[in-house]
Amino acid sequence: MQTVPVAIGLGGNLGDCAGQLRRTGDALGSVPGLEEVRMSPLFGSRPVGPVFQGDFVNAVCLAKTSLSPEALLHVLATLEENAGRERIIPQGPRTLDLDLLLYGAEVIATDTLQVPHPRMASRGFVLAPLARLAPDWRHPVLGRTIAELLCSWEEQGAPHDVWILGES
Repeated sequence: MQTVPVAIGLGGNLGDCAGQLRRTGDALGSVPGLEEVRMSPLFGSRPVGPVFQGDFVNAVCLAKTSLSPEALLHVLATLEENAGRERIIPQGPRTLDLDLLLYGAEVIATDTLQVPHPRMASRGFVLAPLARLAPDWRHPVLGRTIAELLCSWEEQGAPHDVWILGES
């Protein structure tokens, strides 16, 4: 069965975030249809958006999958639900947030899924951990590598908003 490389963003700012992200990385490794799951180091980040809340812990997992994008999105939603994710306040605090960032070189735009993730190129908490695992992966819309996107983000003066916490 043919597989596609995928990048999944992980984040949270409620409870034991570092532990939750590590457990989620392990859980992704046991999902049928996902293989070769690798997790970045953990990063801290300031929250983005209008809601006052605590800092986040973030990471990225790379894997190969035989799942369709929609099936993988369902797996991610189930993992969020199992972690107690409640969607009460948009962009609010959460126990676990999982985003399908990249699905090979595909561009997907449906009512329920946009890949590449529409805001990933402007988010250091995605770019910094993703650059640790796949600096040469090209953004399928922008045509720039993850390393190039991270460099551009850093040049905009926001690197203090993301910091490394340690290896996963």
